[in-house]
Amino acid sequence: MNHTAVQSKRNLLTYLGEKEWLIMFLWFGLAFIGAITEISRGNINNFLIFKNVFFHLIHQQPLYIEYPQEYYDVNLYGPVFSLVIAPFAGLETKVGALLWAMTGAGVLYYAIRQLPLNRLQQNIILLLCTQELMGASGWFQMNQFIGAFIILTFASIVKGKDMLAAFLIVLGTLTKIYGIVGLAFFFFSGNPRRLIGGLFLWGAILFAAPMLLSSPQYVVNSYFEWYGALVHKNALNEAVTTTFQNISAGGFIQRVLHLPALDNMYILVPAVLIFLSQYIRLPYRYNSRYRLYILCSVLMFPVLFSSSSESPTYIIAIPAICIWYVMQPATRANNIFLFFAILLVSFSHSDVVTPWVRKNLAVPYALKALPCLVLWLMIAWEIFTKQFLKKPAKPEAVPALAPAGQL
Repeated sequence: MNHTAVQSKRNLLTYLGEKEWLIMFLWFGLAFIGAITEISRGNINNFLIFKNVFFHLIHQQPLYIEYPQEYYDVNLYGPVFSLVIAPFAGLETKVGALLWAMTGAGVLYYAIRQLPLNRLQQNIILLLCTQELMGASGWFQMNQFIGAFIILTFASIVKGKDMLAAFLIVLGTLTKIYGIVGLAFFFFSGNPRRLIGGLFLWGAILFAAPMLLSSPQYVVNSYFEWYGALVHKNALNEAVTTTFQNISAGGFIQRVLHLPALDNMYILVPAVLIFLSQYIRLPYRYNSRYRLYILCSVLMFPVLFSSSSESPTYIIAIPAICIWYVMQPATRANNIFLFFAILLVSFSHSDVVTPWVRKNLAVPYALKALPCLVLWLMIAWEIFTKQFLKKPAKPEAVPALAPAGQL
C-alpha cells in the first residue's frame, strides 16, 4: 500500500467526519435500530432487572437474589442505581427500555463532545464507534453511561471542574464499580484538595440518598449483599462457565493457551504494575497528548482486566482505540491496526464475519479483547518512551492537540 492509498483512507474518514448530519444520523439512528430490534424480539431482560431494582428498593426487598417471576439472572448494580433508573422505571416497559437505550447514547455522545479534541477528531471517533454502540444499545445495560462517566470525569478535571468530577467518580463507583477508575485522573487536577473533598461529600450524599426511598438499615445491608454478589459473580466468571463472559485479557489468555484454571492474579498484578508505570511521566501531566494517552489506557483497563467483561462492555473501550487513532499520523501501520481493531471489537460478534468464524474463533477465544490488549500495551510503551511528545507527521490531517512537551 503506497502513501497515496494510505492518505486516501484517512481522507475518506475526514470527508465523512465533516458531515455533521451523517454523524448524528448514524449515532442515534443505529442506537435506535439496535434497541428497537431487541425490543421487537422481546429481548429486554436486562431492562426488566433494572426497572425492578427501583421497585425492590422502595419495597425493601433483597436486591441481589433471583426473581424468576419477573426476570432471569440477578442484579449486580449498587443501591444508588435505583435512583439512576427511577425516571425510566415507571414508564411502560418497552417505552422505558427504548428511552433508557437512547439516553445512554445521548450521554456518551455528549461525553465525546467534551474531549479536548477538535470537532473533526470528535466526529471521526463518533463515526468509528457507531457499530459498537448499536450492539450495546440492544443489551440495555449501563456500559454507555459508565464510559461517559469516565470520559466526563477526565474532561471535568482538565477543565477545573473538580466537584463535578468527584460526583461522576462516586456515581460510577456506587452503581457499577468500573467508575472507580476515574481516580486515575487525580494527578491532572489543579485543585486536588477540592477533588478529595468532593469525593467525601458526594460519597456521603450518594451513599445516603437511596435511604430516602427505603431505610438506612436496608441500604447498609444492601451494600454488604452487593459485595457478596460481586465476589460470587467473579468466581463464576473465572470458571469460564460461558463463552459470553470473561471476554477480557484474562479470558483471552486462558482460552488461547487452554489454561482454564489460570489464576487471574497472574494477569492482574502485572497489569496494575504496567498501568502505574505510566505515571513515571507525570512531569508531563499538563501535556494534552499525555493526558489523552492516560485516558485511553484508563478506558481499556476495567474492560481488559475484569472477569465480568461481556461483548457490550466494549462500548467503554472502543472510544479509546478511536481517540488514540485520531492522534496518530496517517500511516499504513496505523490504518491496518485500526481496520483489524474495529473488525475484531465491533464486528466479530456480528453476522458481518461468517458464522463459522464467530462461533469457532471470535467468541470461544474472546478475540474481542485482543486488539484492546495490544493497544493498551502499545500505549504503555509509547508513554514510557515519550512517543506522546511527537507530533503527527501530517498535522493538517490530524491536528496536534498542544505543542509537544508543553508543560
